Amino acid sequence: MLPEKKVVCPDCEQMPEGIALDRRGFLRGAAAATAATATGALGLFAVPGAQAAPTPKSAAETAVKALYDTLTDKQKQVVCFDWDHKDERGLLRTHVSNNWHITKPTITSDFYTKEQRAIILDIFKSIFNPDWHARLFKQLKDDTRGHPWGTDQNIALFGKPGGGKFEFVMTGRHLTTRADGNSEEHVAFGGPIFHGHAASGFDEKVHHPGNVFWHQALLANKVYQILSGKQQKLALVEHRPAERAVQFRGPKGEFPGIPLTELSKDQREGVQKILLSLIEPYRKEDQDEVKECLKAQGGLEACSLAFYQDGDIGDDGEWDNWRLEGPSFVWYFRGQPHVHIWINVADDPSVKLNSRG
Repeated sequence: MLPEKKVVCPDCEQMPEGIALDRRGFLRGAAAATAATATGALGLFAVPGAQAAPTPKSAAETAVKALYDTLTDKQKQVVCFDWDHKDERGLLRTHVSNNWHITKPTITSDFYTKEQRAIILDIFKSIFNPDWHARLFKQLKDDTRGHPWGTDQNIALFGKPGGGKFEFVMTGRHLTTRADGNSEEHVAFGGPIFHGHAASGFDEKVHHPGNVFWHQALLANKVYQILSGKQQKLALVEHRPAERAVQFRGPKGEFPGIPLTELSKDQREGVQKILLSLIEPYRKEDQDEVKECLKAQGGLEACSLAFYQDGDIGDDGEWDNWRLEGPSFVWYFRGQPHVHIWINVADDPSVKLNSRG
């Protein structure tokens, strides 16, 4: 019998020990094929494919089913829950926070077998655009004091993959991400998600050196710079909201900042570049679902863009904190003291958020 081979991740030189190449390794290839077109030059309102959302047959969801099938009854008692399971945090499946652990076992612990660790890695990589894998592994390593992927992260499964609604949730410091095969039909990403990065220490320096998300803020600041003086006054808000305040305001809501209907053609094109940068880290199916959700609420024209004066690192007028918001679309980039990104997108503003900062 040939000895087990270690998985060598081509995207990151530091990968968790104990993840072995197994008979389900084809999932990694499937994930790459699914997301291969994610970085194509898509217009914001390009017609999505036949399925503008993940399905139970998508690469990540296929891997979720494969993982579930390997779990023992003892493991399921720890990491598997009913679809609507509640605890002291509320509806656990929809909870989101900047630093939390949905279950106790870490991915690289002995709780999971080598095969299961490899499948969980497949799921994680399949959720994201392959061009972002190295950056995400770097972020997770930076934010866990140099520990590689999987040593701080935890997972949970809700419902029964292959038997109706289901959702996979992964959590840890500066991470909440999901895969649900569109079990939550009206919600992008399977529910609210979260990213963060403290690349240069808890209190990041001016211009956020090494931060994997900062280029998104640079695109937002470029839009601010091409606004007229009057428009800048509308767009600039004195105080930023609480970071977990990303509940939907609905079509009659009052959104902070400047309505995008007040922008010229070139300014709107700048906002479109922001949006494309925001959704770039994710698999194409999630990108398309975000676009569909935006269309359902009136497109970018129904949104506003706000920049916040407080929390300006260096007091240099390069706005570290900003927010793109519509009736059921919130992308809140809070860049001080380090980057936190809260994301909540749906096609229906009645969807509730379960969050804790």
